[in-house]
Amino acid sequence: MCVAGANGAGKSTLLKSIAGLERPRSGTIVFDGAPIHGLAAHLITARGIAFVPENRRLFPRLSVRDNLRLGSFLFRKAADREAPLDRVFQLFPRLAERLDQRAETLSGGEQQMLAIGRALMSNPRVLLMDEPSEGLAPQIVAEVMATIRRLKAEGLSIVLVEQNAKLVFDVADDIVVLNSGRVVVAESMAELQQSGIDLRQHLGIY
Repeated sequence: MCVAGANGAGKSTLLKSIAGLERPRSGTIVFDGAPIHGLAAHLITARGIAFVPENRRLFPRLSVRDNLRLGSFLFRKAADREAPLDRVFQLFPRLAERLDQRAETLSGGEQQMLAIGRALMSNPRVLLMDEPSEGLAPQIVAEVMATIRRLKAEGLSIVLVEQNAKLVFDVADDIVVLNSGRVVVAESMAELQQSGIDLRQHLGIY
């Protein structure tokens, strides 16, 4: 599912609220039949929701290895904490080559790969991603989107906030458009194409 909308529409706030980083003023957030609003962020992660924040939010002076390990801190056994590394390295072989480098020395694209990899270290059932293409060169954007498509094909549920309309339409099964904090469109991509809704007025980016 892609969440789209103009700047200030509430997209990032929505993801942060789901991830437990902001408390909603009203309403409820339900995951797998149980309310999760009001839970601490680490408890929401333990339920199976991982968050890749805007601007990556890495620990710049820590190594790639240690940034990744932080993503699996909820597992009690050391073997369980290390197990997801293989999957991350399959998705992002470059990270395996840079394990001992500090995160701040990586390129922007590599930092985005690290942020996604860190989130995947918790073996999530749902991955929240906030503007994964922001500030990246077109070639790197293509790599990141290929990874998103692969995760989707593997059965991982993804909620993607993205300003790039082309990327949204290429990858989404469903789309929600926000305007000033309110849902103005909520359709499957197939329904959207049939309805003839003009999204330009909502997105402001065409």
